Amino acid sequence: MVRQYNSDDLEEMIAIWNEVVDEGVAFPQEEFLDPDSGAVFFASQSYTGVAEIDGKIMGLYILHPNNVGRCGHICNASYAVASAARGKHIGEQLVLDCLKKGKELGFRVLQFNAVVESNTHARHLYERLGFIQLGTIPGGFRMKDGHFENICPYYHEL
Repeated sequence: MVRQYNSDDLEEMIAIWNEVVDEGVAFPQEEFLDPDSGAVFFASQSYTGVAEIDGKIMGLYILHPNNVGRCGHICNASYAVASAARGKHIGEQLVLDCLKKGKELGFRVLQFNAVVESNTHARHLYERLGFIQLGTIPGGFRMKDGHFENICPYYHEL
């Protein structure tokens, strides 16, 4: 089940977010969240959703504007699934909920700026759900080990 987060979820959310940051292959962030910065970060989003199974947070997403002003109708999102819960279609639940929530919030397009080309599981999911790849940006993502990989921007009309 995907629902809006609440403050009781923060500890588990921060742990999942930091796990993805530590892996260094998906998020542009390099700094870990702590209880204070995590609370501020998740509260600052247009929407933050969590996937909960049997009372345990297994994944989350953040949704926010991708730009301002004349491009403020385009949103952006990031997804994080706990490593122990991967392969259980939680990412798909998060993306589907995000598409619905983005539309409810008045956004017209969901755009991903930096999907790492080697993140084949995410790319296959996005393409199966109707996202369109905009091209490839050579060397657009610095991996944790320091080498650069291509990124593939995607979009989906809402």
